[in-house]
Amino acid sequence: MTRRVQLVAFLVLIALSNCAISWAAPGSVSGQVRDSGGVPQIGAEVQLLRPDLTVLADVYTDSTGRYSISSVLPGRYAVKAMGAWFLPSLRENVRVHTNTIVNLTLNTLYEAMQWLPAEPRTGNARQDDWAWTLRSAANRPLLRWLEDGPLVVVSDETGTHPRLKARLVATGQQGAFGESGERITAAVEETPSNSRELLARVDFAPGTDAGMESMLGFRQDLGFAGSVQSVAAVAIHPEIAADGADGLDEAAIRSWETIHLGDEFEAEVGSNQVLARFSSPSSGTVAELLPFASAGWRDGNSAIRYRMTTFLPGSHNSEDTEARSWLPALSSRDGNLTIEHGLHQELGWERRTNLSGAALLVFADRIDNPVIEAMGHFAADDTSSAAVLLDPISGLLHVAGPQFSTAGMAASFEHRLPGGNHLRLSYANGDALVLSAISSPLPSESLAQVLASATPRRAQTYALSLSGTLDGTGTRWRASYRWQPEDTITPVASFVTNAAEPYLSLRLNQPIHLSRDGWGGFDALINVSNLLAQGYRPYLLSDGSLLIFAQGQRSIRAGLAFNF
Repeated sequence: MTRRVQLVAFLVLIALSNCAISWAAPGSVSGQVRDSGGVPQIGAEVQLLRPDLTVLADVYTDSTGRYSISSVLPGRYAVKAMGAWFLPSLRENVRVHTNTIVNLTLNTLYEAMQWLPAEPRTGNARQDDWAWTLRSAANRPLLRWLEDGPLVVVSDETGTHPRLKARLVATGQQGAFGESGERITAAVEETPSNSRELLARVDFAPGTDAGMESMLGFRQDLGFAGSVQSVAAVAIHPEIAADGADGLDEAAIRSWETIHLGDEFEAEVGSNQVLARFSSPSSGTVAELLPFASAGWRDGNSAIRYRMTTFLPGSHNSEDTEARSWLPALSSRDGNLTIEHGLHQELGWERRTNLSGAALLVFADRIDNPVIEAMGHFAADDTSSAAVLLDPISGLLHVAGPQFSTAGMAASFEHRLPGGNHLRLSYANGDALVLSAISSPLPSESLAQVLASATPRRAQTYALSLSGTLDGTGTRWRASYRWQPEDTITPVASFVTNAAEPYLSLRLNQPIHLSRDGWGGFDALINVSNLLAQGYRPYLLSDGSLLIFAQGQRSIRAGLAFNF
């Protein structure tokens, strides 16, 4: 009897082992590579990639454009096709069980360019893989940079389910106006159909009555015609005060439409409706309607574009998925709340290829209520702080400078370096506000006298940016240095996009995966601005207060981002 039981148990173990072996049996990935006209591509290179985009297998298509990769373990992969005179095509999130068929389409840069969405609000706002800017649930070409790697055409499997993603970010920040202290950010992104995208985000300080920010973004793709987009952002800052009024509330609604007329012409038109007021006691409400528009003509890799805008964002260094990117820059003039805005017109030329890009533009600006930022250490009996917009937590203050007009030019050059790194050089000239030189170390001036000395002056700025991804660790990094004369307290060419942060800045993003296939997990984040604290202009006032003016205060932001 005992032997029979042992024999049965042995047979059960063999059966279970066979089931496990059959479950883990390798499969295959095969398909056909064609161009946009349906012509099979002979000799096209096809790569099977792991989730971290490292190469697992490499084959070539036959005389009918077909390929086959065998002995592939079940899991999640990406498939990439490359051919002469074509942009690489990438299919992500391919689930391999047994025999999986993946057909790919190769497109030229000219063919794919018509699917590009409107340019971001600010070119320096980085778009990570989690952002919702370039994505489609249909099998159509969309351009994307692969984590500072090559430019590829990305497509999803036709008929895939809508995507829902969530992110929870815990950060600590110091040295930024209205943003100091611990912060918790929750964001949810959804693509409810092939042509719609939705993003909701809320940011708050836990365990305190400090400020809160939230935003809601929506995009409707209209195919060849273009797209329509709307973003609503709200921020509440109960700690900010001015002239006896406590609590600053601000809101903005941005709506715009992108229009494509054939493959060569594109246009964008929209407006920002902004509103700001103090909570209690109220000292008035300010509101502005700030329109913008652009038009461009493209011929192959080159383009000519005209742009007009009246809106200046409150934060030039944040991402488009953050509320502060869409809110106005606020300051105070004689205790009254003001919104920074103006009129910017530019005419530019650019040329871009897979490896490099160059741009040149000329502009004419008028800037109203330019924001001057300083770090304040006020005396106990000081009353000059009533004339500024003050954040007592960070010690930073905003005050409006004199209106001025300027004209200038800006140029940039970008190049993809070996190893997936990216180099960018830029130059600009124009007017910026400067303060008079300190004539004596003894306190002799009031705040009003110091601000009255602010005048526009011609200046130049140079910037160098390097970015890339470290092999093996997957660390995404970016380092930049932007120089302009240290006595300038506002940016040169304030409206120009793609501007680096003032002086030396560093940004690191270290993904930490919890699963073997690279999905899920969290990112460690760190972002340091003006690391060397350059450009500081200290003034000791007659009442004993110390003000340190700078176009960019040193700040640090670090934390963890959990992705779901």
